[in-house]
Amino acid sequence: MEFIIIILGIILDRITKIWALKYLALGNNVIIIPNFFAFSYLENRGAAFGILQNKLLFLVVITLIVLIGIVYYILKYKPTSNLLRIGLAFVISGAIGNLIDRVMYGFVVDFILLHYKNVYYFPTFNIADMLVSLGALLLAIYLIKEEIHGK
Repeated sequence: MEFIIIILGIILDRITKIWALKYLALGNNVIIIPNFFAFSYLENRGAAFGILQNKLLFLVVITLIVLIGIVYYILKYKPTSNLLRIGLAFVISGAIGNLIDRVMYGFVVDFILLHYKNVYYFPTFNIADMLVSLGALLLAIYLIKEEIHGK
């Protein structure tokens, strides 16, 4: 199941980013909900929330280290918790999605824009970011459950 999550996550991320590159990069924005939700092209040359701008090599190396660490953990400890395995699969999928962008383009393609009128703009993101965030949430839930149950 984890392998399917990883593959489907990467495919969904690639398809949406290819669409963004072909359509949105031309300056076409797609407004889904006025003053709240749109698709708008952005080249992110940093990490989450735009930190570490123009640190491409550093971000590629860190991503590879994290991916190797997760795979090592899975192979060595063979976790039995579905929550843990699925959370790690989402993180792997999203990390690979953004890694592909960094290696292919030198930046990450972001295009999902949430905002409130012109008052507040959440940083533009992509499907890979959503996968990593969902994975991190599942891992946090797993850790809380483990702490509560004393394992």
